Amino acid sequence: MVAAGAALADEVGLTNLTMGMLAERVGVRTPSLYKHVSSQEDLTRRIAALALGEAADAVGGAVRGYTGRDALAAAAQAFRAFVLEHTGRYAATIGVEPSGPDDPLATEGERLLGAFTAVLRGYEIAEPDVDHALRLLRSLCHGFATLQAGNGFQWSADVDESFEWLITFADRGLRAM
Repeated sequence: MVAAGAALADEVGLTNLTMGMLAERVGVRTPSLYKHVSSQEDLTRRIAALALGEAADAVGGAVRGYTGRDALAAAAQAFRAFVLEHTGRYAATIGVEPSGPDDPLATEGERLLGAFTAVLRGYEIAEPDVDHALRLLRSLCHGFATLQAGNGFQWSADVDESFEWLITFADRGLRAM
């Protein structure tokens, strides 16, 4: 049910996803959905947890065996590709708060952070600065990918070249720390 909701969110956009649309997609009446999810909010939270887990798998798999700039590039490219391919489900992850440490949002979010933290091990980042460096990476990757997904780059420069420039800029900054 959640996977079908996530796929539908990718197709129509998270804000357009309704329980009625999902029921139609999976071939049941809307009240039957409530055997699986308690509300639209519950569905969105479950989609967010699914998306965080999928993003963690994508980024974690991409960085395996790499360090330094190579790991940074692999992580950034994997994250960008995930967001561009799954804009609806990724949108569910924005602004949602885990209800506690055992909430799947928390555990899947930690896995994604862990993948980005692995990238930082290739740099000499002081322990007190790791959170700042993680926020930097999230801001750069999230910002670029969501702007691109929303057709926010209208000028002539090649978007892929700009993304490579972003990776090089981040690498230099992280190495300078």
